[in-house]
Amino acid sequence: MYLFIISAEVLFWVFVVLGLIARYMFGLKKLGGLLLLCTPIIDVLLLIAVFITVSSGMEITTATGLAACYLGITVAFGHRLIKWADVRFSHWFGKGPKPERKYGAAHAKEERTGWLLHLLGWVIGNALLFAIIVYVDDPQRTVSLEGIMSTWAIVLVIDFIVSFSYTLAPKKNKA
Repeated sequence: MYLFIISAEVLFWVFVVLGLIARYMFGLKKLGGLLLLCTPIIDVLLLIAVFITVSSGMEITTATGLAACYLGITVAFGHRLIKWADVRFSHWFGKGPKPERKYGAAHAKEERTGWLLHLLGWVIGNALLFAIIVYVDDPQRTVSLEGIMSTWAIVLVIDFIVSFSYTLAPKKNKA
């Protein structure tokens, strides 16, 4: 399963980079858009791999749980990551404006938005983990998934503290 997760991450970025190269270096906007639209297919393939693992009676490991986490995060952050890369490719190869760094209230808002997306990814990932636990209905096989849920909740709380701290102490421009 680890191989599937790593492959999904690599393929996500391969399709993003190829889509942006097609768009900005070769001027093939439709092909670039099509390649970018392929990124959700990777998530579907990983979801199928998780389903096969779970339904075949194979051992459910931490990797199975991490696949669910990965799916939640890519659904929540995928568009934002593609937009982030698009802005940079536009600047480097398409004469677009230089990406701006945010400070003060704008940075704090961006951090809070990032946390809300993390929360969305957490909800989606935990829904998948819970669905696997209910589907398998064998606590011995799914104990690792419960551990992932607990650990991810702690990470979410830490991210909340860090993200919302910028509201109280905004990031300042050093220039």
